Amino acid sequence: MPPSVASPRRAILQEIAGRTARPSTTPNGSAHTNGAHLPTSSYFGCNTFGARQMRDKLPAHVYQKLVASVRLGKKLDLEIAPVVAQVIKEWAISRGVTHFTHWFQPQTGLTAEKHDAFLSFDENQHPMESFSASQLIQSEPDASSFPSGGLRATWEARGYTAWNPASPVFIHEVGGVRTLCIPSVFIGYNGEALDEMTPMLRSSDMLSQRAIELLELLGDKGVQRVFTTLGPEQEYFLIDRNYFAMRPDLVMAGRTLVGAPPPRGQQLEDHYFGGIPERIQACIAEIEQELYKLGVPIVTRHNEVAPSQFEMAPHFEETDLGVDHNQMVMATMRRVALRHGLQALLHEKPFAGINGSGKHCNWSMSITADNELDGLNLLKPGKTPHQNVRFLVFLAAVLRGVHKHSGLLRAGIATSGNEHRLGANEAPPAIISVFMGDMLTKLIDGIIAGKEASRGAEQQLIKLGVAKLPDIEKDNTDRNRTSPFAFTGNKFEFRAVGSSQSIAFPVTLLNAAVADGLADITEALKAELKKTKSVDDAVLKVVKESFKESTPVRFEGNNYAEEWVTEAEKRGLPNYRRTPEALAQLVTKQSRSLLTKLGVLTKEELESRYHVRMERYIKDMLIELYTLQQMVDTMVLPAAFTYAGQLATSAAQAKAAGIKSIPQIDAANEVGELIEELRSERDKLAEVIEKAEHMHGDLDKCAKMLTSTGADAMAAVRAACDKLELVVADELWPLPKYREMLFPV
Repeated sequence: MPPSVASPRRAILQEIAGRTARPSTTPNGSAHTNGAHLPTSSYFGCNTFGARQMRDKLPAHVYQKLVASVRLGKKLDLEIAPVVAQVIKEWAISRGVTHFTHWFQPQTGLTAEKHDAFLSFDENQHPMESFSASQLIQSEPDASSFPSGGLRATWEARGYTAWNPASPVFIHEVGGVRTLCIPSVFIGYNGEALDEMTPMLRSSDMLSQRAIELLELLGDKGVQRVFTTLGPEQEYFLIDRNYFAMRPDLVMAGRTLVGAPPPRGQQLEDHYFGGIPERIQACIAEIEQELYKLGVPIVTRHNEVAPSQFEMAPHFEETDLGVDHNQMVMATMRRVALRHGLQALLHEKPFAGINGSGKHCNWSMSITADNELDGLNLLKPGKTPHQNVRFLVFLAAVLRGVHKHSGLLRAGIATSGNEHRLGANEAPPAIISVFMGDMLTKLIDGIIAGKEASRGAEQQLIKLGVAKLPDIEKDNTDRNRTSPFAFTGNKFEFRAVGSSQSIAFPVTLLNAAVADGLADITEALKAELKKTKSVDDAVLKVVKESFKESTPVRFEGNNYAEEWVTEAEKRGLPNYRRTPEALAQLVTKQSRSLLTKLGVLTKEELESRYHVRMERYIKDMLIELYTLQQMVDTMVLPAAFTYAGQLATSAAQAKAAGIKSIPQIDAANEVGELIEELRSERDKLAEVIEKAEHMHGDLDKCAKMLTSTGADAMAAVRAACDKLELVVADELWPLPKYREMLFPV
């Protein structure tokens, strides 16, 4: 290629070098100017029909019934539905909304919506706007093309969405178009759950029932509901949109399938918590502004460890609202990034050799009650021995549930993307364990050892140091960033969840596991109370046994260390490294018994979740295989051939000129050998693709082949491509390189 002619990659590099930051906008859409800034509180939730709007616009008795429905997790009173629908319609139209949609979460990991106009016609065919109670509460989108895992036949199209009033309706703004979104569940004609939210809501109800039963045994009366709270930290990468467009692997698979590591990655540790680049800052600020209008309480932003990696985190909320809000976060992030010429990458491992991205789900349990217990966090130590007995019993239930159902929890985070992340940079391993911290570990071990066992419960607690628990702060112990499930003072941090996945399913399984732990402890306590008069004494005996049984799942050390893999095996903890073997835990006898017993999923619904996820894994792998094959054939090999030809021409010219030392010959031979290596590995890749296509009907067999032979073939092709990238002339290489994407000028 003549030096005067810029390659497409070179042209993009030059264009990017001249870019400046796009100003973020004010909440009304205009660019920030002096004096135009508004405090966040002045517009927070302006596009959401939340508690403030409901209080201001609904009649008092309607507002009280609606709030009670949300607060207690009950169905909406149909008598107030017409009034609510009318007020919502007037509010939406006043803000320029023309259409409404039931916004739901099918088993795609994304959200879905079908827009219907407010436009209607009266008896004289005059145009008017209408929105009925039935339209608010229920809709009927086509259910035939959503993944169901065999739960429904393709030709069975009828499905229903139903409003979840606990998640407020909101206005979605895209391209100047405003649509009213009604957060909903999605079920089939016979009531089967086709979405992610329905099982999660069921699991929340069952956890609440089990927790209330246990609290009543402890003497805590008047509890109306126990709900879980969630605060998901979202990690992501931002790279220039032009780089993204030039990488077929990022476009098709969400991750780079080839790419030699740059001389500098994250080894200097200079990106973490560093100054946010201006262009990125403007983008993140606008993402936050859009989310604030939707009532999403983002409170943290910072640079993450890897170059071009960032994180944002919200204040904790009730779980179903937190799940909806995280979907809004991911969608808003992708959309707003484009305005700034950037691409948000949410894949768990978009770049090899540096940190991947997770979604750390901070999870806890709180009480709704008609007395002083209202708002109490059950995972926060109290101020009296009895309050700390309650804290310990719920702590024991969580540990018991996680230990007993660790395989199921691993299945909940099993995706093709997370397979590359778990156990790699800045990610917990595939072994589910719990970190408690030094102080609580000593306390739990003391209880197990039976110290001061001859004393009553209150005296035991004092001697064990439990009376000091009210002094515990969130940072009473060091954090363990390697733990997949860590206690952090008044909550657990489920760190193993993948950055791109919906958190509904992992939390559903966590709720179910804890509900089972609560049920086990409740039954044991009932039996002990027949022998022991003091409730607190009985609780300590039950807690002691529960802590003892769950001891193997507690680990305070480095989860990244190879020694932990060996130790975990000795403890009997499962290590499901690959996605297919992890997903198989969904349909074990134990998992099936748990989820059907609790009513979270029917046998058929559970089987469908397994099949949907296995099918998705196979599709993801095949997309990657085909994409890599095409990149090799149309980009990498042509570049290598061109460079080899240039070397050969240069060598021939040197020889014709009588030059004795011709290093181009050795260079050409080296390139030729690398080309042959790549061609050989590419042929093996093609064989894997052909084999996978022939066994596509057998999900288990196909997935196991792809996760082993297929993954190995891709790794070998990548290694050969990356060798060529390091020797082919830079001006000939067609793909943006790691150093360019991760270190923008």
